[in-house]
Amino acid sequence: MNERLEVQRAIAADPAAVFSVLCDPRGHVAIDSAGMLMDATGDPVRAIGDTFVVHMDREALNDYPLGLYDVTVRIVAFEQDREIAWTIEGKLNLGHVYGYRLEPIDGGTLVTSYYDWSGIEQSWKDAAVFPIVPESALRATLGILARTVAPGRPRPSA
Repeated sequence: MNERLEVQRAIAADPAAVFSVLCDPRGHVAIDSAGMLMDATGDPVRAIGDTFVVHMDREALNDYPLGLYDVTVRIVAFEQDREIAWTIEGKLNLGHVYGYRLEPIDGGTLVTSYYDWSGIEQSWKDAAVFPIVPESALRATLGILARTVAPGRPRPSA
């Protein structure tokens, strides 16, 4: 069984511009296509172990009635302008990881968004609720990221 999703998109912006959005808590809210991220507090992250808080509302997914709640985003991979990944802590510490890998290409950046739930407990795997965020949402978030960092610019070829 596949326990990881990956999607890619070429974006007409350099890796530093893309990475800047991904390090900023408010950047996460701005590019969220799932509609769950309502606001965020904290400083931009700069290293593994850094954290920020995201104020959530799961209503957009219409799956579990959790109401308004906060999660802590903890950075688990950080390579400046190349990769950032995080796990979610708070109400449920499930161990799933979200991340982005950035590769410079002619005219921009090839951005890979990934979502990995291979490290969650077997009981959650057996519950068949993963992936929580579908591939289509990862793909849509990349579209919003492109619109944010390169508005109106045509996509470079990957």
